[in-house]
Amino acid sequence: MTFIALTKPQMRGLLAKRLRFHIVGVFAVSLGIAAFCKFAVAKPRKKAYADFYRNDDSMKEFEEMKKAGIFQSAK
Repeated sequence: MTFIALTKPQMRGLLAKRLRFHIVGVFAVSLGIAAFCKFAVAKPRKKAYADFYRNDDSMKEFEEMKKAGIFQSAK
């Protein structure tokens, strides 16, 4: 009967080695999420606001609401 020699488990520096690996992974994932939020949420939202306010005429809307009788104090 022959025995296969097993390698000894690493005991010293194991935490530091695992932390290094996980910190790099977490940094990469967080950068990906930040980029996704910027390009998928923030940029389209800014563009939508810019488009809305480019064509917005608040005085025209006010006059239409005044004609409709929404405001009681404005005549």
